[in-house]
Amino acid sequence: MKYISTRGVSANQSATQSFSDILLGGLAPDGGLYLPEHYPQVADRLNEWRSLDYAELAFRILSLFIDDIPSADLRAICKKTYTAETYRYCRPGRNAADIVPLTSLAPDFHLLELSNGPTLAFKDMAMQLLGNLFEYALGKRGETINILGATSGDTGSAAEYAMLGKHNVRVFMLSPEGRMSAFQRAQMYSLDEPNIFNIAVRGMFDDAQDIVKAVSNDAEFKARYKIGAVNSINWARVAAQIVYYFKGYFAATRSNDDEVVFSVPSGNFGNICAGHIARMMGLPIARLVLATNENNVLDEFFRSGIYRPRTSSETHVTSSPSMDISKASNFERFVFDLVGRDAAVVRELWQSVDAGGTFDLNATPFMTHLPAFCFVSGSSSHADRLATIRDVWQRHQLMIDTHTADGVKVAREHGLPGLPTIVLETAQAVKFAETIREALDRDPLRPLPLEGIESLPQQVTVMAADVAAVKSFVAARC
Repeated sequence: MKYISTRGVSANQSATQSFSDILLGGLAPDGGLYLPEHYPQVADRLNEWRSLDYAELAFRILSLFIDDIPSADLRAICKKTYTAETYRYCRPGRNAADIVPLTSLAPDFHLLELSNGPTLAFKDMAMQLLGNLFEYALGKRGETINILGATSGDTGSAAEYAMLGKHNVRVFMLSPEGRMSAFQRAQMYSLDEPNIFNIAVRGMFDDAQDIVKAVSNDAEFKARYKIGAVNSINWARVAAQIVYYFKGYFAATRSNDDEVVFSVPSGNFGNICAGHIARMMGLPIARLVLATNENNVLDEFFRSGIYRPRTSSETHVTSSPSMDISKASNFERFVFDLVGRDAAVVRELWQSVDAGGTFDLNATPFMTHLPAFCFVSGSSSHADRLATIRDVWQRHQLMIDTHTADGVKVAREHGLPGLPTIVLETAQAVKFAETIREALDRDPLRPLPLEGIESLPQQVTVMAADVAAVKSFVAARC
């Protein structure tokens, strides 16, 4: 399998990139995002895959996208990654060996638990694999890498925990100062590791993400300091997330003729992009429900055809902070497919976006293609989150976090009668204790190893949202 850029400026070069090359590289040289040349078709393999455990299912799916790692090695990496010990923080009564247990709230309404890993967020599902892939690839090549990433809450801690103890890896993680929950900050900033550096930038997540993109687009700096990416711009993360759509489908259905609805809390579009690709591969997904919070840029596009990223000053600070994003990086991957994989069209659209503008597809033929991709969307407010958290607690004695509440609320509005709806549970409630207390007047439970984490000393450098300052910080530590 070879990989191409969504912008295609370096089409010949990009088309020859192997998985290991793009694993370590992040953005394509032309500023685009990597995607496989084609999506493998797997409808005839569903019956064979239905009974596989998670690690073996991951191997079968990932091996379709990774052909430059020997099969025995890739299978070993998957088995090392997806263990009951790593994903042990599941609800009482659930089987940790399932990795992503399914919890039923009604006969045709389910939560897929993706947040049982070390940082209690769905980002662990891909990031733990990424850490093991990085270690493997760097070891084979005798190289080092400096990871530069941005987080709105969960990516940072997931990346840092995945890279703990990994040889030849440093992590520089940018986050918006004061915009994450206390628990999220503590998970990241309490790590006192020589290869982990936390930078809090004065601004919003989009400011931090823009810095990462700017550094990644500086080819000389990127090469000199061996800059790599773990944000969802990294194709390996999206590929890893495809796996749990298949696992959730198998858990919620009896026959491979059944269709399902997935509802996905969406900020940077990486999680639901994996669902889009799973559907394109042949998984019977009847509908992908995109759920946003008050930062409803993506909801606006799917309702109107207009993609209008907001400025930092226009981006709301909400109680589902991991979705306080107004420039969805992975959206470019979907638009590439929507416009028939025409890189010239994507280049033109993103010239406007990168310059702070918008685009409107209503006057183009591409909007007629949109229904075929099976997306619907909706948004949720703080009041909606509180009401949904209370309702799920009162009816089922289950605590859900604020982002999952957004997914549940919008799923209830956009499910399809007679089909199972699966809401991706993206984090555990303890990560957003302030809102849980507001909704339920009680503290959420937390795993014992994480008791008191907020009181630990924290290591973080605060600086302006300035590309040059971040470059200087990185350079001084490499």
